[in-house]
Amino acid sequence: MSSRIVITGIGVRAPGASGTKEFWDLLSSGRTATRRISFFDPSPYRSQVAGECDFDPESEGLSAREIRRMDRATQFAVACADDAIVDSGLEVNRLDPHRVGVSLGSAVAASTSLDVEYQILSDAGRRWTVSPEYLSPHMFDYLTPGVMPAELAWRIGAEGPVTMVSNGCTSGLDAVGNAVQVIRDGAADIMLAGATDTPITPIVVACFDAIKATTTYNNDPEHASRPFDASRNGFVLAEGSAMFVLETLEHATNRGAHIYAEVSGYATRSNAYHMTGLKKDGREMAEAIGAALAEARKNPEDLDYINAHGSGTKQNDWHETAALKRSLGLHAYETPVSSIKSMVGHSLGAIGSVEIAASLLAIENNVVPPTANLHEADPECDLDYVPVTARERRVDTVLSVGSGFGGFQSAIVLNRPGGTR
Repeated sequence: MSSRIVITGIGVRAPGASGTKEFWDLLSSGRTATRRISFFDPSPYRSQVAGECDFDPESEGLSAREIRRMDRATQFAVACADDAIVDSGLEVNRLDPHRVGVSLGSAVAASTSLDVEYQILSDAGRRWTVSPEYLSPHMFDYLTPGVMPAELAWRIGAEGPVTMVSNGCTSGLDAVGNAVQVIRDGAADIMLAGATDTPITPIVVACFDAIKATTTYNNDPEHASRPFDASRNGFVLAEGSAMFVLETLEHATNRGAHIYAEVSGYATRSNAYHMTGLKKDGREMAEAIGAALAEARKNPEDLDYINAHGSGTKQNDWHETAALKRSLGLHAYETPVSSIKSMVGHSLGAIGSVEIAASLLAIENNVVPPTANLHEADPECDLDYVPVTARERRVDTVLSVGSGFGGFQSAIVLNRPGGTR
């Protein structure tokens, strides 16, 4: 029998939340944290709203040298990793470093620093040639995504498997799924896993403008993210990070750790169809859901809550609704579903981990967070999307799903620990 893997530590940085408690307070109250972009002048852009984090690296304990060296996304991950380690109660200096690993997900990696350095080197785009004397000595760190998990490894002294996962918007789910497999394979006892992205930069905003994926509700930022609502017209770009400590159930139990949940099932599929397009039948996401449930030894009837991808684009919400019906049958209509992107926006590769954090806290508190801004459901989105207000109910098992550009479709099953498998 394969090892049972559990999560014993959480760290979160999200719009409107500088830690796990603030994050859950935001979600459970149904408040939104999206606003007009303040990091740069957004007026030239089609979409001008985002989920920004009020993040101060100095107050997070980062030194001036660390701040200069690390991209903003890496800083987020480090802050979350510190919180997750403390929350888990692990004394990392007493662990065998060769048995500790890192699995980090990110869609656009160090895009913040790359954008800043381009502006400097090109003199705000006015020069085709650049002068080497203006080049940052840390440019290699910004260009190479693998530096990001390496920073985490150095931070905690991890000398085991260290991996970067970049599968678009499913990266946060896939990084945790990878960490589970590393432990089950016997390559590590402890894994620090999660994801980070800070994509609110002119180049990233322009990229999503070009394909008209983001919202144009610029005059109403707080209500711009409207998953499953008939008036939705695109997602709200955001930044954020969430990191977790994973270990075997036996290891966690022996040291008396608090266990948030067991990661009982995970699967990922590709639609091999289109870079940004989705088939309306949701078949590939349904396949991932079915495989994750099978690994978890769960039936659709066992699910108490579904944490949706729920980006707020027309095609994604139709695709996801179809996938849930296809994989869960009639029970799809009986299971509460919600999208926290309605409150914290879509932080690309980080959001899968941020949504795992929300799922863990739903189990911890027996509360289903709502889909904010859902006032008139799209007739084709006819499931129980928990509109506007959180719902108290027993939550033992959660399915969290993700869908990413490139055709990635992932699903993870989390359940309250206890019993046998």
